[in-house]
Amino acid sequence: MTDFNIVYETQSPAFYKFEQIKINMENMRHGFIFYKILFCLFILSSCAHSPEQPVVGLDNWFNRETKAETGELFHYLWTDEEWSGYSRWGEIFESSGAHIITVDRPSWKVLNKLDVYIIVDPDSTSESGSPDYILADDIKVIRKWVRKGGVMAVLANDGPNCEFTHLNNLMETFGMRFNHVTLHPVTGSDYEMGASTDLPGHTLFRGVSKIYMKEISDITLSGRAEPVLTENGRVLMAETKYGKGYVFAVGDPWIYNEYIEHDLLPESFQNRRAAENLTQMLLEKTGKK
Repeated sequence: MTDFNIVYETQSPAFYKFEQIKINMENMRHGFIFYKILFCLFILSSCAHSPEQPVVGLDNWFNRETKAETGELFHYLWTDEEWSGYSRWGEIFESSGAHIITVDRPSWKVLNKLDVYIIVDPDSTSESGSPDYILADDIKVIRKWVRKGGVMAVLANDGPNCEFTHLNNLMETFGMRFNHVTLHPVTGSDYEMGASTDLPGHTLFRGVSKIYMKEISDITLSGRAEPVLTENGRVLMAETKYGKGYVFAVGDPWIYNEYIEHDLLPESFQNRRAAENLTQMLLEKTGKK
């Protein structure tokens, strides 16, 4: 019988060195795998959200503009950090405990993951060669989702800059209709032309005495829809309860990066505070705040 201990003990020093290298390499491999697993778990935990955390979905189907020179999606998106984007509003949602995502065409599968659904300035033919209009099937699923408790915010635009025909097919479901007009025209940097100061005691305007809105449409109401902000007899913002859900509407994209802070606006305007109030109001309507 062979004595394996004798065989092992008679190996050269080089053999022992080689064996030690193999052991070290194996330990390194196991360590690499361990830290790789930790890294993956970190990424997954960063992307995940608690079931109790409100999920806010921003539409990128009805509003799907691209930059002509690059083809890059932009305009009223969480990811757009230019003045045309909603990155700062997204930060307000996140700091308020919400999880923000961008969503495609609304289906029950898409909407059922959301607590708040935001539609902004649906494309017209001047903004897209092939706009994705709000169609009957879209209206049906959105209406069902809101009735079951969904919270929706619609930020339109003024007459020349928004597709109203299909948008109003949706909004009339909730007793609202955007009018094809342009109010609050602003010349150059004369920001006072876009000022609203006669603000009601609504949650949206808590601690707010002055906001800025440029080139907006007004809203005709019916049914159970109620005004939030009126000016010279015109409804500029409105809301309604629908089933277990809630809908807020304004005829302006309003709180995009250009006019949410004081990069351009004088300090007297309080769009940021109003945006924080709107964010909190929408999240509270979900029942998760």
